[in-house]
Amino acid sequence: MTKAISKWLLVTRLSLADLWYDKKVSFCIIASVISVITPLLLLFSLKYGVVSQLREQLLSDPQNLEVKIVGNLQLKDEMFEWIKQQPETAFVIPLTRSLNTQADLMKDASHFVNNAEVIPTAKDDPITKNLPLPNNKKQILLSSLSAEKMQVTMGSHVKMVITRQLDGKLEKGMAELEVVGIIPENRYSRAGAFVSLDLLIDMENYYDGYQSDVFLTSTGQLNPPNHTSFARARIYADSLDNVAPLAYKLREKHIETRTQANAIENLQAINRVLNFIFSVIAITAVLGCVLSFTGSFLSNIERKRKDIAFMRLLGFRSKGIMFYLVNQAMILSCFAFIISCGLFAVGNCAFNSVLGKNLLSQSVVSQLQFYHLIIAFLLTLLISAGIVVIGGRHAIQIQPAESLREA
Repeated sequence: MTKAISKWLLVTRLSLADLWYDKKVSFCIIASVISVITPLLLLFSLKYGVVSQLREQLLSDPQNLEVKIVGNLQLKDEMFEWIKQQPETAFVIPLTRSLNTQADLMKDASHFVNNAEVIPTAKDDPITKNLPLPNNKKQILLSSLSAEKMQVTMGSHVKMVITRQLDGKLEKGMAELEVVGIIPENRYSRAGAFVSLDLLIDMENYYDGYQSDVFLTSTGQLNPPNHTSFARARIYADSLDNVAPLAYKLREKHIETRTQANAIENLQAINRVLNFIFSVIAITAVLGCVLSFTGSFLSNIERKRKDIAFMRLLGFRSKGIMFYLVNQAMILSCFAFIISCGLFAVGNCAFNSVLGKNLLSQSVVSQLQFYHLIIAFLLTLLISAGIVVIGGRHAIQIQPAESLREA
């Protein structure tokens, strides 16, 4: 074992010494590899960065994941359970009739919001994610626009006012609610409020003519019915790619839906086009790299026929000579890739500073993940080693007498 290790170390030292001796040839090989790797890294970083930014823009607005139900239906508990069980579903919650999901919000006579949307929320809601949830009928989450109009903050109290017509008379119900959180504008841009499902059901009961202990009314019918069905639902897919499949499943259940299909399709179309462009350029560049490697290493092998013959006379076997050639290719490829990464970093900064400020709202348009660089590095080593192994099969068949006779 020790003898074998010593032999491999000797071959490695010979490889390094030979590369240093032929510095000019080594430099030319490294330069040819750099000329291929660096543009590929920059090209892929642009493609990945642009598509990633577009996906983040869509995902930052949870409404792009929403599958909206068109019209008012009669959705039973069984239907909600079926929707929850679908693998594409991230969140679902019942929703009452559209006419019963509006209310006036006010802090005082000077700060109010008319006809604000009132929306139920619960755990795992993409819009209220990482925000405190209304745990009872006396709490509320406000959109940033609603909070701005009323000039309220977390911990403030606002009044919810809803109006109904009962027995020919207009009645106003009022409930004082605590603001437990403010929803960022990038999640919900309209004037709205998010409440517990129980409060929304109380609102519908009030509109339907029942008494309410939340809105402090003594008129109307007693004992509102239990809600075993709902007119609509808030449904969200777990990813952009699953919006269309989830909507299709609902349509199969005769539930008409509406989604942000155009925005999602535009992103997917851009991704397909960029993939095609990158693939064509990448294939061309890789073929050029293969040809460059082939020419460089085969000519290098032919140039070293006497050296290889001398190594055979010294007792090196075919495996040792192959390791010698592959080792040189690995060393050259490593140096080339390290320098390419440095040049890529410079080009990446230039792209982000120029394109990021002038073309897009984001400051980053070119980016690569660490695992991308690892994959690129391994592919570089694999290609170089493969070419050397194929070309080296001729080298290890060189007979010492033949090469020395040619000398």
